[in-house]
Amino acid sequence: MECKKEQTLKHCGCTYPGCSRKGVCCDCLSYHLASKQLPGCCFPPAAEKTYDRSFKAFARAWGL
Repeated sequence: MECKKEQTLKHCGCTYPGCSRKGVCCDCLSYHLASKQLPGCCFPPAAEKTYDRSFKAFARAWGL
C-alpha cells in the first residue's frame, strides 16, 4: 500500500508540534493503540488540543 501522506496531511487533526507521525495514519494509529490511546483525529478539536488521548478522554469528549 502506498502512503498518501501529502493527502492525509490536509485532513490530519493533530496539533502536537513536531509529531513525526503527522499525516502517516498507519504509524500514528499503531503508536497510539500500543500506548492504549487513540490518535488525535478521533477527538473533536477542543479535546484534541488537550493532548489527552486516553479512552476516558474520548468518552468524555463525545459524551459517552
